[in-house]
Amino acid sequence: MSKLALLLATAAVAAAQDARQIMQDMQNRQKSDSQRYQGWLRVADAKNKITEKRWTYDRIGTAGQSKVVIRFTEPAEVKGVALRVVNHPDRASDQWMWTPSLQRDRRIAFQDRSTRFFGTDFSFEDLEERDVDQYDYKLLGSERVAGKECWKVESRPKKTKPSQYTHGHIWVEKDRLVILQIESFKGDNLIRRIKYTDYQNVQKIWTPFQIEVEDIGRKSRTTLRTEKLEYNVPMKDDRFTLQALRRES
Repeated sequence: MSKLALLLATAAVAAAQDARQIMQDMQNRQKSDSQRYQGWLRVADAKNKITEKRWTYDRIGTAGQSKVVIRFTEPAEVKGVALRVVNHPDRASDQWMWTPSLQRDRRIAFQDRSTRFFGTDFSFEDLEERDVDQYDYKLLGSERVAGKECWKVESRPKKTKPSQYTHGHIWVEKDRLVILQIESFKGDNLIRRIKYTDYQNVQKIWTPFQIEVEDIGRKSRTTLRTEKLEYNVPMKDDRFTLQALRRES
């Protein structure tokens, strides 16, 4: 190996290590044993037709080993529809959706993870909890987003983490180490853009109270507004079973 090639290889390894450390430090700052919030969602299609929904969100466990239940509460036609997500440190999550009107739950197949979750611009995969160890990283430099100085990091899912996306770009604010924006790609095509705004300090955890998801192909967007958020709420594991999913609808 030439001296130049060795220098370039060394620089690439250093950049990857720096990028991973940024992501690890950010994840450490977000750590909590549980989380609960209520939220409303406003979905705007390409013709700016607006629909609104509300859901509740419960999580127990930490990144990579958590369980999540998302349940719609309004409007009446979607009330009780729920998604159970079991996240794993070494592979994609397991997901089940419960539909009260059909009295049926179904496991979400991998090939369906790229589809929209019940009329929103979140795909099923977007509702997984990201874990640092499931991706490889590269530091792309610094950029400003929403007036904030950010690290721009490229993430690529490892082979053990199947994904609809080939890679993503993540903008991490340098001061608070929080994500301001994620762009998710399939090859050269930008699929989704997610913006995180209105950060508030809740129990010493900086939390975005507004998330906007833009589906580039559909030209639609969903805004999620968070209310009544709490961390480290006492929860029991049996709240996150399939039986509970059916029982509480």
